[in-house]
Amino acid sequence: MIKNMLRGAAALSLALTPLALPSAATAAPTAPAGAEVLNLADAVEQVPLADESRAGYQRESFKHWNRGLDPADGCNTRNEVLLAEAVEVPTVAAGCKLSGGLWASYYDGQEVNDPSKLDIDHMVPLAEAWDSGASAWTAARREAYANDQNAATSLVAVTARSNRSKSDQDPAEWMPPLPDAHCRYVSEWVATKLRWGLAADQGEADALKVYAEACETTVVHYTPAP
Repeated sequence: MIKNMLRGAAALSLALTPLALPSAATAAPTAPAGAEVLNLADAVEQVPLADESRAGYQRESFKHWNRGLDPADGCNTRNEVLLAEAVEVPTVAAGCKLSGGLWASYYDGQEVNDPSKLDIDHMVPLAEAWDSGASAWTAARREAYANDQNAATSLVAVTARSNRSKSDQDPAEWMPPLPDAHCRYVSEWVATKLRWGLAADQGEADALKVYAEACETTVVHYTPAP
C-alpha cells in the first residue's frame, strides 16, 4: 500500500508537467455511430468513485482468449486483434498461425514486425477491473469483458515490454513511456471504465483529473456494454 501511494504521488507530480497533445500517429479511433461523446474532463466526472478491493481475485476468473468475434475463422481473440490492428497484414497459416506483418505500438512508438513480440493489453487490466466492480459480475460478463472487440479502446496490441511494465497499474501509478500517447491513453482508459460501469478509487480519480486539465482538447467516446 505504501509503495502504491508513493508511486501514485510520483505519477501525479510528473503529471503536473504540461503534456504533449496526441499527434496524428497516436490519435484515438473515430467515434462509432451512436457513441456517447464527452470532453475528457466531463467524462472523468462520470466515472463513479469507490474504494477498490482485490479480495478473491484470480486471473482465471476472466476467460480469455476465447474464439473471438468469428468462430469460423479459426483465430482466437488475441489473433483477431492482431489482424485488426496490423499496419501491414501478416501471413495467416493453418490454425491462425501469424507470421510477418507490421504493428505500431502506441504506448512507446515502437514498430514491431514479429507478432510474438506483442501483447494484447486490456486497457483496464483484469485485476483493476475486478477491483473496480467486476468482482460482482457473472462469469459470462467477465468473459465478454476480457474479449471485448466491440470497442476499439478495450484491447490494444502493444510491445510486450510496455504491457508488462504497466502490469495491473492505473494511471496514478503508470503511464505510457511515450509522452505524446498520454492524452489518448487516459481517454481510452476512461472510455473503458464508462463502457463497463467500472469505478475509480480516489488516487486514480485525482490523477485522471490532472491529466484531463492537461488534455483539454481530448474527447472520450464510448458505447455502454450490453
